[in-house]
Amino acid sequence: MTSIYQRALGPEFGRLHPQIQRRFGFSSEDGCAAIGRGVMDRVWHGLPYTLPFLYVGTWRRIMFPQHGRNVPFSIHNYAYRDRFGRETVTWNRDFAAPLRRRFDATMIYSEQRGRIVDYLGTHQHLAVDIGLSVDERGGMHVRSAAQRFYEGPLAFDFPMLLSGDADVHEWFDDETNDFRISVRVTNPVWGPLFGYEGRFRVDWISCSDVPSDMRPRREERRE
Repeated sequence: MTSIYQRALGPEFGRLHPQIQRRFGFSSEDGCAAIGRGVMDRVWHGLPYTLPFLYVGTWRRIMFPQHGRNVPFSIHNYAYRDRFGRETVTWNRDFAAPLRRRFDATMIYSEQRGRIVDYLGTHQHLAVDIGLSVDERGGMHVRSAAQRFYEGPLAFDFPMLLSGDADVHEWFDDETNDFRISVRVTNPVWGPLFGYEGRFRVDWISCSDVPSDMRPRREERRE
């Protein structure tokens, strides 16, 4: 089966570094998961007036207000079919210090939208359109776009005044033989909100099912 990222990138997928192709190229039929562990050189947040916004994000494991250096980090990528039959990949990140924080997301390929949709948090309240491209290092460049809020019968375009634009680079460093990542989330009015950068290595494990704590607590049909 073609991975959701291969579908989104098409022929451009072949320009990715081989290790990045492997990271983004597996599907639910491969019976494996990618577990990354490393250290974030820096985890940061914006100016003090952004902190209430970040505290709200902790309720659903979307963002958080902590900051630090040399923060132990892990990322858990499982591919599975959700209850609607959609090919899904988890992006669950753990930050160990100074307080343990988790940032959860699940991605699908939307036939309706012709792109990746990223559901943020434990209850998939926010659905974010994702643009993918290949950068000059053969890394994956991820940019967020339009966002929608779903809860029960509610459904509306989420105002960017209350959210953030994500700019993510992930690439492979041949000299150190590990993955590098840089994440920056900004708001068009409030400025920089949150981000981190560092490195990690990946273990590939056999996986016949996804641990329950890696799945969202609620799955949203609307894309």
